[in-house]
Amino acid sequence: MQRLYDFFRRHPTGVDTFWALLLLAFCGLWLVSDILTGSVQRAVGVLVVLALCTVVALRRKAPLRMLLLATLAGVAQLIFDVEPNPADFAMLVIIYTVAYGNVRWASRYALAGGILAPVLSRLRWHQPDPYYTVWQDVVVVVFLTVPFVLAWVMGDSLRTRRAYWAQLEERASRLEKERATQSRMAVAAERARIARELHDVVAHNVSVMVVQADGAAYVLKSAPEQAQQALETISGTGRQALAEMRRLLGVLRTGEGAEGGEYVPQPGVDQLADLVEQVRGAGLPVEFTVDGRERPLPSGVELTAYRIVQEALTNTRKHGGPGVRATVRLVYGEERLELLVEDDGRGAQHELYEEGGADGQGHGLIGMRERVGMVGGSLDAGPRPGGGFRISAVLPLTPAR
Repeated sequence: MQRLYDFFRRHPTGVDTFWALLLLAFCGLWLVSDILTGSVQRAVGVLVVLALCTVVALRRKAPLRMLLLATLAGVAQLIFDVEPNPADFAMLVIIYTVAYGNVRWASRYALAGGILAPVLSRLRWHQPDPYYTVWQDVVVVVFLTVPFVLAWVMGDSLRTRRAYWAQLEERASRLEKERATQSRMAVAAERARIARELHDVVAHNVSVMVVQADGAAYVLKSAPEQAQQALETISGTGRQALAEMRRLLGVLRTGEGAEGGEYVPQPGVDQLADLVEQVRGAGLPVEFTVDGRERPLPSGVELTAYRIVQEALTNTRKHGGPGVRATVRLVYGEERLELLVEDDGRGAQHELYEEGGADGQGHGLIGMRERVGMVGGSLDAGPRPGGGFRISAVLPLTPAR
């Protein structure tokens, strides 16, 4: 039985053929009697039965053609006075089939035919009876019409439900694709953020260590005290870089808490003074001023301000040339924080200072613009009048409307 069920499920046309043969067998005695009479009317009746059984067998494979074939069979019944027989059940089946399909004109045509068929049948084979009134004939017609209407309603309802489920599946598939796209965008944004953090940490601290190491090697024999101080600076800078790397890795390790308090918080404007002192210790004279009323700022703004100053001073030290001096100015406004970093070196002409430099390594300014854009601010970077380079940033302290 299970094999038979699986076969019918995979071959719906075979199921329809089975029911058509069963209907033909049910009408067998009627067909034999009609053939034996030999009249044209009976011969047409046989053809009508065969046509209606064919409608049941091929209703799924060719529903529109079977609808027309059922119509021709019905018309032949009316013309040649072939009385209703069990094969007329095929008309209910084809009405249900086309109502379930997506061809709307065929569905409406089947409904109209189902409503009209009982009326024509009653008029064609109505026998005069003094005990029957017109209203009784109307009741009989309505009673005969109900099965046709129910077959159409059932098919149309299943069509609507199928379309509804198809829409839900399409919507679920679209939402799944959107979630996948958003996940990829989130991953790309997180990778960009991590790349910016690594660039800021590595570029600044390693450049300080390289400058101090070169200085220590230069004065190692002539001034051991200065060499020792430079080595201490290298050691402190390395520890700071390791601390920031641990903090960054601690953020990436979701679900893992900080062990022993080894993860330091993200740097902010409070650490700018320490950053300036570190740069001064590396041999770059920096003038640092703060204007306005100092107050707590959003964490995103604080981190952005710190990284901009860090990257700007790193670029000044790398590309400013000998004897360069820098100025850092921080201005607290009512609704925004202004940053100004200037130097008087030759960095404006250095190819690596420009965005996407010749060797593809100049991504400092790109990272600055991305950071400023994330908090809704603006950045202006370019040569300074009179020589040197100038970076000006405006960071809003309130969310953008």
